Amino acid sequence: MARSGTQRGASALILEPVSLSVYEWALRNGGLRDTGDAAAELGLPMGELTLARDNLLELGLLVSSTDGGELLPADPAIAEMLARAPLEQEIRQRQQELARMHAQLRPLAPLFAEHSRAGRTSDGLRSFDDPAEVRRELSMMTRLCTEEMVSIQPGGGRDPDTLSSIVAESLSMLERGVRLRTLYQHTARASLSTQAYVRSVSVAGARIRTTAEAFDRIIVFDRETAFVPQPRAAGRPQGASVVTDPTVVGFLYRMFESLWESGRPFDAHQAEFQPSTEELKTSILRLMATGLKDEVIAKRLGMATRTFRRHVKDITDELGVESRFQAGFRAWQLGISLGESDDPGTSGTD
Repeated sequence: MARSGTQRGASALILEPVSLSVYEWALRNGGLRDTGDAAAELGLPMGELTLARDNLLELGLLVSSTDGGELLPADPAIAEMLARAPLEQEIRQRQQELARMHAQLRPLAPLFAEHSRAGRTSDGLRSFDDPAEVRRELSMMTRLCTEEMVSIQPGGGRDPDTLSSIVAESLSMLERGVRLRTLYQHTARASLSTQAYVRSVSVAGARIRTTAEAFDRIIVFDRETAFVPQPRAAGRPQGASVVTDPTVVGFLYRMFESLWESGRPFDAHQAEFQPSTEELKTSILRLMATGLKDEVIAKRLGMATRTFRRHVKDITDELGVESRFQAGFRAWQLGISLGESDDPGTSGTD
């Protein structure tokens, strides 16, 4: 005996294309009594027609007549109402469970936050060598953050999997009223995954900018807690240190603000931003004057080492010099400001 619509479970069923043909045949013929006639007219094997009939019964689009000898087509609106009822009841139950869970656990958040602050080390520094532990700490801080999160994300576009995993956390913070500011490098604008992330969070109120240069990755929560990466070591993954010392965190936050002021708004809906040639050349000349290696400078500028060396060649050719020192001296002669120091003999190392 076929199950009636009120007996169906809450699991969703799909109306198959063959079932639709059988339903239309039942409408034209006033019902489905002789499955052989329907199968012959529709050109279906009996097994396939039987599956379609059962599918329609499950969906409530066919119901038994009073005498039980014929299956009659039912109003789809009534079938939908019967199918929705158990699903809506389940949704109401889940919502009640969520409300109870929220009422029980939410009041514990301030208590946890207070003990978390009280448990900080006296020197204001905790180190985590395991990236999984770093991710866990970051996830916890995104939930505890109440005012603002700022971050510097150097290099080009970020890993798509990483962006996919943090978009929900970012949106949740914004929904709670937490301000979100992120600084990328100009080269990140060419990343499709980064563009998609920026579009998602910008609509919700996040502010994103890019700059020609960036320091190491830094994340600061509520001007109280900062995450900074540990030095890379061959053969092991990179960990991070969590800093809570007010002096150090304040310095890192001011450094972010300084870079933020020099940044350009990242509008993911606009065509890719190209920094001015003069801006790029000035950055390259200034970093070359510090004596850093090509790989280090390229990383700071968020570009490949080969691309950086091509820019260096263009600069030396334009200035008519052969060495990097000559390029810095020639720039000084021409009155090109290198920002930190206009004296080509001053080393930028510290």
